[in-house]
Amino acid sequence: MNWHLSLPFGGRTRTFDVHVPPHPTMPLPVVLNFHGGGSNAAQQRRYSGLDATADRHGFVAVYPNGTGLRPRQRHLLTFNAGRCCAPATRYQVDDVGFTHALLDLLAERLPIDRSRIYATGMSNGGMMAHRLAAESPCIAAVAPVAGQLNVTAFAPRRAVPVLEFHSVDDTRARYHGGRFPPVEAGLARWAAHNGCPPAPAVGATITGAAATINEGQTLTVLRYGPGRDGSEVVLYRFTGAGHVWPGSATTLPRLLGRPTTLADANEVMWRFFTAHPLR
Repeated sequence: MNWHLSLPFGGRTRTFDVHVPPHPTMPLPVVLNFHGGGSNAAQQRRYSGLDATADRHGFVAVYPNGTGLRPRQRHLLTFNAGRCCAPATRYQVDDVGFTHALLDLLAERLPIDRSRIYATGMSNGGMMAHRLAAESPCIAAVAPVAGQLNVTAFAPRRAVPVLEFHSVDDTRARYHGGRFPPVEAGLARWAAHNGCPPAPAVGATITGAAATINEGQTLTVLRYGPGRDGSEVVLYRFTGAGHVWPGSATTLPRLLGRPTTLADANEVMWRFFTAHPLR
């Protein structure tokens, strides 16, 4: 079941797409999936492929639309993730408040599990997931993809489990910093806030097989934890991949760089989410 919903918020008509799995068990977990800067909900839905994961595991997938320069604009949208991205930052759009409003509207139509509301997103959308983790009391855990912590203020009220997917060779949201902060610096802030040990446990490195799309790529998993209230901070660190959603069947190498299937981000994040309901 699919819905396209709208609500008035902040002087605008805000919209979002919803996918409800078949034969759901109530109440339903919710995964918010925010698109990247310059994209929209429909494109993020296709690119991430999260609907299929929602059907397998029985959660609601929600795809919010950001805002543009003009009212009712449908393309080239952004979210206000703190320090990124315009035009949402320029107009100080309250995307945290919008998220709370859409959850309230969703709860009028479906029995949702308020202890299992999660957020992910791509690039600017991943940064938006970080902002929600830092500011929203509703979010149990987050899993940003190719989008680092980039907030103007960082004062979370509780420990929040964080899982990030990021490539060292991402040329858009650069791993070591530049236009945006360094990835590991942001995760170290989360680890310190969550009360995790300062140094991560580093897993074995997986190397892509020859003659596959993963040839020349690697994946190493870094884990900070355990922290307060069972929290942890996890990084899936790739090399050789681009600014991409790991496991996505859609490839846009000219725009985003090399894809990777060394991990299926959707399955990995869902396992992480199920381990971390809101406490």
